[in-house]
Amino acid sequence: MNARFLTRLLTLACMAGAALSAVAQGDYPNKPIRTIIPLAAGSAVDNGARVLLQRMGTDLGQSFVLENIPGSAGLIGAERVAKAAPDGYTVGGFNDSVLTMVPNIYKANWDPLTDFAPISLVGTIEWGLVVKPDSPYQTVADFIKDAKANPGKLNYGSGGSGSPQHLAMAIFAQRTGINLTHVPYKGATPAAVATAAGEVDAAFQGLGTVTSLIAAGKLRLLAVSTPQRLPQYPNVPTVSESGLSDFFFNSWLALVAPKGTPAPIIDRLYSSMRRSLDDAETRKQLVGLGITIRGSTPSEFGSALKDQYALYRKVIQDNNIKAD
Repeated sequence: MNARFLTRLLTLACMAGAALSAVAQGDYPNKPIRTIIPLAAGSAVDNGARVLLQRMGTDLGQSFVLENIPGSAGLIGAERVAKAAPDGYTVGGFNDSVLTMVPNIYKANWDPLTDFAPISLVGTIEWGLVVKPDSPYQTVADFIKDAKANPGKLNYGSGGSGSPQHLAMAIFAQRTGINLTHVPYKGATPAAVATAAGEVDAAFQGLGTVTSLIAAGKLRLLAVSTPQRLPQYPNVPTVSESGLSDFFFNSWLALVAPKGTPAPIIDRLYSSMRRSLDDAETRKQLVGLGITIRGSTPSEFGSALKDQYALYRKVIQDNNIKAD
């Protein structure tokens, strides 16, 4: 078998593989798409993803089957996505904690910057400081005053070390010069329920996680961590208005795929996501969950991911945040 024949054989094999790949991508999707959310059911990302993916399923003609894999700060669920076949039939619905906070604290068997194919930063999840309904704290200033008078006595709940709830309060405490006791729970939703039950004094939470608890009168929203007041809570001040100027905090609802997922499939998922965000009812539901629509391109999301990873790396180091 001469070299010329081998070269031609390899060329034909590559052409055949490319043709089969093109056919598969052109037929995509032809079965349900598994969506892994490495967070507890009822979290802001989970609630937002369910709204978005239901509409995307209608748009693509195939359902998205959601699977919550919480625990280990999201490491297990994220690894399932990173190690999945890059064929477009496994995607991840992540927040920025999984992608930019947790890998800076825990040992991960994947790299957030190289083991995923970005699809989109769908939206930012707006946040707020919540307390139980009969809490003595009527304002953020009340909370800060009591915390300063009783160092270490007040506590707060989070979804675990390195979670967005943990980092938000760590930054808040650093900025205000207060000392609080951190009480980690196994996810944002358990932390929210614990706050409502009075197990902890306060918590920063994504509004998508606590909207129903606020509406039911089981949590009281002291302030939102947005630049301006939110239309859905016009009477709730911002943290900045409450005496801590320029304090902003939010998190992400992002879609990713395993590294190596073909660009045409990424583009198809992105285009479907954009069409879904243009649907008035979908937008209304997402905004109602405290999500600000973004819909970034894959390349824009990739850049944002690198920047956020570096930012939180510094925050975690500055605050000496360690794994539990």
